[in-house]
Amino acid sequence: MAQRFGGKYSPEGAPKSDAPPPKPAFHGKRRTKAGGRVNLLFLAPMPLVVVAFFQEPLAMAQYLVAFGMLILAAWLTREGILAQEAYEARKIAKRPAIPRKIFASVLTGVALGFVGLAGHGPIEAVIFAVLGLVLHFFSFGPDPLTDKGAEGIDQFQSDRVARAVGEAEKHLKAMSDAILRAEDRGVERRVEQFQTTVRDMFRTVEEDPRDLSASRKYLSVYLVGARDASVKFADLYARTRDGGAKSDYLQLLDDLERNFAAQTEKLLSDDRTDLDIEIDVLRDRLAREGVTSEPNA
Repeated sequence: MAQRFGGKYSPEGAPKSDAPPPKPAFHGKRRTKAGGRVNLLFLAPMPLVVVAFFQEPLAMAQYLVAFGMLILAAWLTREGILAQEAYEARKIAKRPAIPRKIFASVLTGVALGFVGLAGHGPIEAVIFAVLGLVLHFFSFGPDPLTDKGAEGIDQFQSDRVARAVGEAEKHLKAMSDAILRAEDRGVERRVEQFQTTVRDMFRTVEEDPRDLSASRKYLSVYLVGARDASVKFADLYARTRDGGAKSDYLQLLDDLERNFAAQTEKLLSDDRTDLDIEIDVLRDRLAREGVTSEPNA
């Protein structure tokens, strides 16, 4: 009778890891808006270059300046959208330091003003400028202009958390950049899963900055170690395709992910304990003042 093949090197028969169960591939992710219309912004000014070389020197310069400003506006728009998506992904976040999308709207208006001036006249230039500014602004909206989720939280603690999470995100970015050199999609997906677990801790710490002290070694020491290990693994694996090195690296990610998941669970448990204590204290105070709640008949 035929038997199904299985064994150490079979995907179906490989021993199961005791790593945390994998989360869906798109867990915690949203489709980015920095595409589609934004990419068209880079293409739309191209005709200005062609038109410019059929004009007299002054008009040519105006067309080329307008082209450069529109390309810069497109880049600012894309960066502004990415900054807004990062802002919206966090429970607690500071507004972007530079209002990129607003600057892009102004640049678009000024650039179209140059086009109107070069091709028509002052009145048309003003009309083009106003239309460009208004249409860009309503198409892509303003940048976030206020900090989010900081009400009732000590500003100093909130700033500490923002800095710590910002540095931790740099370590994750360095991991991703390094793993691309390994050219192994399975490893890339495993790193993404690990990073999703790490970001769960980020969100937990952002929601309660008091958790930062208990998580600092995870956000710094452990992630620096993971980054350095990823760089060394990627360099080695790209040269040798060493299966043993890959297995050791994946085991390291399993161990790190278990630790991060356990620490995040502990933080959430501590938060629940703090809530229960607050409720008990409040009930005791109400009872001493003669205020009690009786079950409904």
